[in-house]
Amino acid sequence: MTMKFIGIDLGWRSQPSGLCCLKWINGELQLLDLDRKEAIADILTWIDQSVQPDEPAIIAVDAPTLIPNATGSRLADKLSHKYFGKYHAGCYPANQNLSFAERTINFGLQLESRGFAHAPTIEPQKLGRYQIEVFPHPAIVNLFNLERILKYKKGRINERRLELIKLQNYLLDILPSLSPPLRSLRLCGSFPSEIPTTGAALKAVEDKLDSLVCAYVAAYWWYWGEQRNLVLGDVYDGHSCDTTGYIIIPHRILS
Repeated sequence: MTMKFIGIDLGWRSQPSGLCCLKWINGELQLLDLDRKEAIADILTWIDQSVQPDEPAIIAVDAPTLIPNATGSRLADKLSHKYFGKYHAGCYPANQNLSFAERTINFGLQLESRGFAHAPTIEPQKLGRYQIEVFPHPAIVNLFNLERILKYKKGRINERRLELIKLQNYLLDILPSLSPPLRSLRLCGSFPSEIPTTGAALKAVEDKLDSLVCAYVAAYWWYWGEQRNLVLGDVYDGHSCDTTGYIIIPHRILS
C-alpha cells in the first residue's frame, strides 16, 4: 500500500510557496521532494508531476480554502484562538473581503478539479484523494509538546534563525519516533543541512520546513483520523459541502 502526502505552505498573496512530498511505503514515510515555487500555475504543475491522476494522496494546505463568510472570521479561526491562543498560535481571520481570499479559495477549487475532495472527516488509512486545511504553528506545538510557538517568522534574523534551527532539530529527532514514522531526514538530499544567515535564504528554508510540517499533518490525519487529531470548525454530517471551513491539528503528544 502506498499513499502520498503533499504539504503546501501557500503564499496567500504573491509570495512563493513551500512544497513537500512524502510517500508512505513499507510502513514509514519517506521524503521525496522539498521545493519552493512562486506562481500558482507552477505549484499546480509540481502537484501534477508529484501525484499521478489515479494516485492516492492527501494535500494539506496552510491557507483558508473554504471561506463562505463575507465578513468577520470563520468558526475555525475563532476556535484556533480559543484553544491555542495561550501558545500564541491563533490563526489569521479569513473572510471573502480580504485580499487573499480569491487566491486561496481558487487554489482549493483547482485541487477539487483534480479529484482532491475536502476531508473534514476521514476513515483512517483508506486510500483516496483528499485535501485538508492545516496550520503549522499549533501542529508544531502539539507534535513536539511545546509551551509556545517557535517564533521564526518575525523578529531579528539571528533570533528567527535560532528558532528555525529548533524546528529543524525537532523534525530530525522527533518525527522518526512518532507514528507514522518519518524516515531520517538526514538521508534526504533535499532537506536543508544548515539554516542560512541571510533574510531571503532564511525565508526560503522557512517555507520549505513549514510545508514539511503540513505534509506530516496530512499523514497523521490519514493514519489516525479523529482518534488523534482535532477538527476545528463546523462539520455537518461529514459533508464537506456543508462546512464553513475547518482546520486539522494533531492532538498534543505528551512524552
